[in-house]
Amino acid sequence: MKHIFVDTNVLIDFLADRQPYSDFASGIFNLADLNKIKIHVSAISFNNIYYILRGATSHSKALKLIEELEELVDIIDLNKKTINQAIKSDFKDFEDAIQYYSAKSKDKIDFIVTRNLKDFKKSNIPIFSSESAYKLLST
Repeated sequence: MKHIFVDTNVLIDFLADRQPYSDFASGIFNLADLNKIKIHVSAISFNNIYYILRGATSHSKALKLIEELEELVDIIDLNKKTINQAIKSDFKDFEDAIQYYSAKSKDKIDFIVTRNLKDFKKSNIPIFSSESAYKLLST
């Protein structure tokens, strides 16, 4: 079974049905639902997701979507070590650095799925778009 780390932007694509990206994001979650893959996410994603979803829907609807997401994924705790690594990293975007070091904290991560491929240039974990990841995983 592949273990993948999913960046916040792909999670929002899935939850908010952001076209054209949501089709491949949904496909990835379908594979997880079929127990073909395991999805891991950083704890920091949840507050970011709430912030975006809350701008488009009600508080209760946003929380319902987050609750459903929580049941589908493995949540990687955010800790001091991850924050320190992100602070000291060469990543241009601090949030992406937190995502990356959250993924690095798990030994099993096969690759990261994101829409911001260029922001993960310094990654030593393979990086895929949701489209590329879905095509790879569904074969």
